[in-house]
Amino acid sequence: MRYIQGRSMGPLAMAVLLLGGCSGSDKAAPLANDVGNDAAATRFANRMSGQPTPPPPAKAFAQKEKTDLLEFAYSYPAQAAQVPALVEKFGKQLTASKDDALKMAREDQKAAKAAGFPFHAHSLETHWTVKADTPRFLALESESYAYTGGAHGMTGYDALLWDKGRKRETAFSALMTTPAAFAAAIRDRFCDALDKARMDKRGEPVRRSNDDDFTKCIDPMQQVLVPTSKDGKLIDSVTFVIGPYSAGPYAEGSYDVALPVDAAMRKTIKTEYQDGFIAAP
Repeated sequence: MRYIQGRSMGPLAMAVLLLGGCSGSDKAAPLANDVGNDAAATRFANRMSGQPTPPPPAKAFAQKEKTDLLEFAYSYPAQAAQVPALVEKFGKQLTASKDDALKMAREDQKAAKAAGFPFHAHSLETHWTVKADTPRFLALESESYAYTGGAHGMTGYDALLWDKGRKRETAFSALMTTPAAFAAAIRDRFCDALDKARMDKRGEPVRRSNDDDFTKCIDPMQQVLVPTSKDGKLIDSVTFVIGPYSAGPYAEGSYDVALPVDAAMRKTIKTEYQDGFIAAP
């Protein structure tokens, strides 16, 4: 241990002195060397003081397998991999969904063989993506595709909201004063936006009719609601994800109806959560 003026040097000071002695004679060393020296000093100091080395950043997760029975895939982003509770949740979901899909595929294969029909391998894919990553919330959306040997597969959607402030998963509806108040605040905007989205797909204006499921306005609260953020600071929009058949024929696929947060919508968010939403003009 080296001493200066009768006092022992701490680990951080020792690290700085050692590294400074190695680099002090080279005044023209590039900035990259300084950065590397700083990092090395920090690691050395942590080891000397007994502090644990921080774990490496979590990486996105992806699993993909293909057999004669099932083509399976499951993935989630790095932001979710950083939250142990979500890793556990997704791990259980992966195992359960895969087991169920394999069971169904085996039964279908057995039935097809008994009936003398060809068996078509099943598919199940689930992919989670980030829609908002703000200081308060992490919002994820999943898209799942399942094929069980029929004419075509089906696509489904889900959403997950992680409250970073309270370190727990929460339903988006739990942020509302009441779902009814939220629905009333957004319904007119939602119906108009849905009609515009239908017109964009169909190439002609939509004439609403309560007798036609593909022209009438649907219940926004029965869809998948996903909070979103463009700048990563605050929730600035809510996207209503509408699966096939719900707003139009299968050929039209799904609909994403995004509504920016306005004063009426923000008013229906509970006070303790409003700081996570953009202040409407």
